[in-house]
Amino acid sequence: MTGGLKDGETDEEFLHSPFIRKQGNIYKPNNKDMDNDSLNEKTMEDVHTKEIDLVNRDPKHINDDVVKVDFEDVIAEPAGTYSFDGVWKASFTTFTVTKYWCYRLLTALVGIPLALIWGIFFAILSFLHIWAVVPCVKSYLIEIHCVSRVYSICVHTFCDPLFEAMGKCFSSVRIRLTKEV
Repeated sequence: MTGGLKDGETDEEFLHSPFIRKQGNIYKPNNKDMDNDSLNEKTMEDVHTKEIDLVNRDPKHINDDVVKVDFEDVIAEPAGTYSFDGVWKASFTTFTVTKYWCYRLLTALVGIPLALIWGIFFAILSFLHIWAVVPCVKSYLIEIHCVSRVYSICVHTFCDPLFEAMGKCFSSVRIRLTKEV
Protein backbone atom coordinates (compact mmCIF):
# COMPACT_ATOMS: atom_id res chain seq x y z
CA MET A 1 0.00 0.00 0.00
CA THR A 2 1.37 3.41 -0.91
CA GLY A 3 0.89 5.89 1.87
CA GLY A 4 0.92 3.42 4.73
CA LEU A 5 3.21 3.51 7.73
CA LYS A 6 6.92 3.88 7.01
CA ASP A 7 9.65 2.32 9.11
CA GLY A 8 9.91 4.07 12.47
CA GLU A 9 6.50 5.81 12.29
CA THR A 10 3.85 5.27 14.87
CA ASP A 11 0.09 5.30 14.42
CA GLU A 12 -0.02 8.67 16.20
CA GLU A 13 2.30 10.36 13.67
CA PHE A 14 0.34 8.88 10.79
CA LEU A 15 -2.98 10.27 12.04
CA HIS A 16 -1.69 13.85 12.00
CA SER A 17 0.24 13.75 8.73
CA PRO A 18 -1.44 14.26 5.33
CA PHE A 19 -2.02 11.25 3.11
CA ILE A 20 0.72 11.38 0.47
CA ARG A 21 1.30 8.91 -2.33
CA LYS A 22 4.53 8.61 -4.28
CA GLN A 23 2.66 9.81 -7.37
CA GLY A 24 1.43 12.92 -5.57
CA ASN A 25 -1.64 14.12 -3.78
CA ILE A 26 -4.63 11.86 -4.46
CA TYR A 27 -6.71 14.91 -5.38
CA LYS A 28 -3.97 16.51 -7.47
CA PRO A 29 -2.09 13.64 -9.18
CA ASN A 30 0.54 15.92 -10.78
CA ASN A 31 1.42 17.56 -7.48
CA LYS A 32 4.44 15.73 -6.09
CA ASP A 33 4.46 17.58 -2.77
CA MET A 34 1.20 18.04 -0.94
CA ASP A 35 1.50 21.51 0.48
CA ASN A 36 -1.78 21.44 2.37
CA ASP A 37 -3.65 23.45 -0.27
CA SER A 38 -6.88 22.10 1.13
CA LEU A 39 -6.03 23.55 4.54
CA ASN A 40 -4.66 26.87 3.29
CA GLU A 41 -7.08 27.74 0.48
CA LYS A 42 -6.43 31.08 -1.12
CA THR A 43 -9.20 33.55 -0.69
CA MET A 44 -10.67 34.95 -3.87
CA GLU A 45 -10.76 38.72 -4.13
CA ASP A 46 -14.08 40.24 -5.09
CA VAL A 47 -13.50 42.66 -7.97
CA HIS A 48 -16.70 44.55 -7.12
CA THR A 49 -15.51 45.59 -3.67
CA LYS A 50 -11.84 46.26 -4.39
CA GLU A 51 -10.36 49.46 -3.06
CA ILE A 52 -10.06 52.31 -5.52
CA ASP A 53 -7.24 54.81 -5.69
CA LEU A 54 -8.58 58.27 -4.89
CA VAL A 55 -5.29 59.98 -5.76
CA ASN A 56 -4.46 58.45 -9.16
CA ARG A 57 -7.86 58.18 -10.83
CA ASP A 58 -6.49 57.35 -14.29
CA PRO A 59 -3.97 54.56 -13.59
CA LYS A 60 -4.08 53.26 -17.17
CA HIS A 61 -3.67 56.77 -18.65
CA ILE A 62 -6.65 56.52 -21.00
CA ASN A 63 -7.31 60.29 -20.90
CA ASP A 64 -3.74 61.58 -21.20
CA ASP A 65 -4.12 63.28 -24.56
CA VAL A 66 -7.82 64.09 -24.37
CA VAL A 67 -8.79 66.40 -21.53
CA LYS A 68 -5.64 68.16 -20.41
CA VAL A 69 -7.00 71.65 -20.96
CA ASP A 70 -5.51 74.41 -18.86
CA PHE A 71 -5.92 78.17 -19.06
CA GLU A 72 -2.72 78.51 -21.09
CA ASP A 73 -4.01 75.96 -23.63
CA VAL A 74 -7.16 78.00 -24.31
CA ILE A 75 -6.35 81.68 -23.74
CA ALA A 76 -3.05 83.26 -24.70
CA GLU A 77 -2.08 86.85 -25.39
CA PRO A 78 0.63 87.43 -27.98
CA ALA A 79 3.48 89.83 -27.24
CA GLY A 80 2.44 93.43 -27.61
CA THR A 81 -1.25 92.90 -26.86
CA TYR A 82 -1.43 92.43 -23.11
CA SER A 83 -4.43 93.15 -20.97
CA PHE A 84 -4.17 94.59 -17.46
CA ASP A 85 -2.41 92.29 -15.03
CA GLY A 86 -5.46 92.22 -12.75
CA VAL A 87 -7.72 91.23 -15.65
CA TRP A 88 -5.30 88.47 -16.64
CA LYS A 89 -5.16 87.10 -13.08
CA ALA A 90 -8.94 87.35 -12.66
CA SER A 91 -9.46 85.62 -16.02
CA PHE A 92 -7.14 82.81 -14.97
CA THR A 93 -8.88 82.37 -11.62
CA THR A 94 -12.36 82.57 -13.19
CA PHE A 95 -11.51 80.01 -15.87
CA THR A 96 -9.87 77.58 -13.45
CA VAL A 97 -12.53 77.77 -10.74
CA THR A 98 -15.41 77.64 -13.24
CA LYS A 99 -13.95 74.61 -14.99
CA TYR A 100 -13.34 72.88 -11.65
CA TRP A 101 -16.81 73.47 -10.18
CA CYS A 102 -18.74 72.89 -13.42
CA TYR A 103 -16.96 69.57 -13.81
CA ARG A 104 -17.79 68.63 -10.21
CA LEU A 105 -21.41 69.69 -10.60
CA LEU A 106 -21.83 67.80 -13.87
CA THR A 107 -20.25 64.65 -12.44
CA ALA A 108 -22.50 64.87 -9.38
CA LEU A 109 -25.64 65.28 -11.50
CA VAL A 110 -24.84 63.18 -14.55
CA GLY A 111 -21.91 60.96 -13.52
CA ILE A 112 -23.84 58.32 -11.60
CA PRO A 113 -26.62 57.93 -14.20
CA LEU A 114 -23.99 57.71 -16.95
CA ALA A 115 -22.04 55.16 -14.89
CA LEU A 116 -25.25 53.14 -14.65
CA ILE A 117 -25.85 53.42 -18.41
CA TRP A 118 -22.24 52.47 -19.26
CA GLY A 119 -22.37 49.57 -16.80
CA ILE A 120 -25.53 48.26 -18.47
CA PHE A 121 -24.02 48.83 -21.93
CA PHE A 122 -20.82 46.91 -21.16
CA ALA A 123 -22.79 44.16 -19.42
CA ILE A 124 -24.93 43.74 -22.56
CA LEU A 125 -21.81 43.89 -24.73
CA SER A 126 -20.09 41.21 -22.64
CA PHE A 127 -23.25 39.08 -22.65
CA LEU A 128 -23.59 39.31 -26.43
CA HIS A 129 -19.92 38.57 -26.97
CA ILE A 130 -19.96 35.52 -24.68
CA TRP A 131 -23.35 34.09 -25.61
CA ALA A 132 -23.79 35.17 -29.25
CA VAL A 133 -20.65 36.32 -31.06
CA VAL A 134 -18.20 33.61 -30.00
CA PRO A 135 -20.67 30.73 -30.61
CA CYS A 136 -21.54 32.19 -34.03
CA VAL A 137 -17.87 32.49 -34.96
CA LYS A 138 -17.18 28.93 -33.78
CA SER A 139 -20.19 27.66 -35.75
CA TYR A 140 -19.01 29.58 -38.83
CA LEU A 141 -15.52 28.10 -38.52
CA ILE A 142 -16.92 24.58 -38.25
CA GLU A 143 -19.16 25.10 -41.28
CA ILE A 144 -16.48 26.82 -43.34
CA HIS A 145 -14.16 23.88 -42.63
CA CYS A 146 -16.68 21.55 -44.30
CA VAL A 147 -17.05 23.97 -47.21
CA SER A 148 -13.28 24.23 -47.58
CA ARG A 149 -13.00 20.44 -47.81
CA VAL A 150 -15.67 20.28 -50.53
CA TYR A 151 -13.98 23.17 -52.37
CA SER A 152 -10.61 21.43 -52.08
CA ILE A 153 -12.05 18.18 -53.47
CA CYS A 154 -13.64 20.07 -56.39
CA VAL A 155 -10.39 21.87 -57.21
CA HIS A 156 -8.35 18.68 -57.07
CA THR A 157 -10.97 16.77 -59.10
CA PHE A 158 -11.68 19.28 -61.87
CA CYS A 159 -9.01 21.97 -61.97
CA ASP A 160 -5.84 19.97 -61.31
CA PRO A 161 -6.28 17.60 -64.30
CA LEU A 162 -7.26 20.50 -66.57
CA PHE A 163 -4.23 22.63 -65.71
CA GLU A 164 -1.95 19.60 -65.77
CA ALA A 165 -3.16 18.76 -69.27
CA MET A 166 -2.76 22.36 -70.38
CA GLY A 167 0.75 22.39 -68.94
CA LYS A 168 1.67 19.26 -70.89
CA CYS A 169 0.20 20.70 -74.09
CA PHE A 170 2.08 23.97 -73.81
CA SER A 171 5.32 22.45 -72.51
CA SER A 172 6.52 21.74 -76.06
CA VAL A 173 5.96 25.32 -77.21
CA ARG A 174 9.25 27.16 -77.58
CA ILE A 175 9.56 30.86 -78.19
CA ARG A 176 12.69 32.29 -79.67
CA LEU A 177 13.32 36.02 -79.73
CA THR A 178 15.89 37.54 -82.03
CA LYS A 179 16.79 41.12 -82.37
CA GLU A 180 17.61 42.37 -85.83
CA VAL A 181 19.95 45.26 -86.20
